[in-house]
Amino acid sequence: MTCFSSADESAHFGFSVCMLLQHYRSQLRWEEEGVVELGTGDATAIADVVASLPGLRVRSFDISAPSVETARANIAARGVADRYTVELGDFFDQADSAGGAPVSTVISNPPYIPAPDRNILMPELWGGVHGNDLMLQLLKAGYDNVIAAVASYSDPLETVRTAGDLGYRVANFLAMGLDFGAYSSEPKVRDHIRRMCAEGRGWAGDDEYMVAVALFTRNPDVPGDRADQLLRALQL
Repeated sequence: MTCFSSADESAHFGFSVCMLLQHYRSQLRWEEEGVVELGTGDATAIADVVASLPGLRVRSFDISAPSVETARANIAARGVADRYTVELGDFFDQADSAGGAPVSTVISNPPYIPAPDRNILMPELWGGVHGNDLMLQLLKAGYDNVIAAVASYSDPLETVRTAGDLGYRVANFLAMGLDFGAYSSEPKVRDHIRRMCAEGRGWAGDDEYMVAVALFTRNPDVPGDRADQLLRALQL
């Protein structure tokens, strides 16, 4: 098991999280509550966010021991270990188990590679048959605010529809075009993505796709609903 790293994607995720947290600072109350994170990866993107937002505290969870080891080293190197902690384990089993004040905001760049099964180059990146299994599970976990990456080829229509059914609005988002990397380009994955897009479950060009980092919220203090704009930004 190795640590996934994509410089462009990570930079986009970190920048977007920082912008959304900053813009909705008072409504999300993260200075009082902190936030939790599903999937730490190498932690560089969010460690930089924590360094940029002195009032931010992040409690993160990852199921990969090598990722946790790498993440802790990167966090320490950036001098934010007092405000960014990483635990080895399943987010859904542990994030709410410590007691204390509730946290209303979760951030995540969840695995979103769609494929018929997890027998792919990097199984940790498998997001289920349609690529959005973890995203749907996260929306159903009960947090009022979910800041997460949504890929254009991972059935975003179903993601946005499920979010709406659960009472979420898309308050805002930042979208970016990305080239297929090694894992999206694996023939088994690429063929599956093409089938999904043909079925209307996503969009991808010959070698490109879109990723948006969106704020899904049930918080009445956060205005707006940009779900239609999000889908258009994802070429749907």
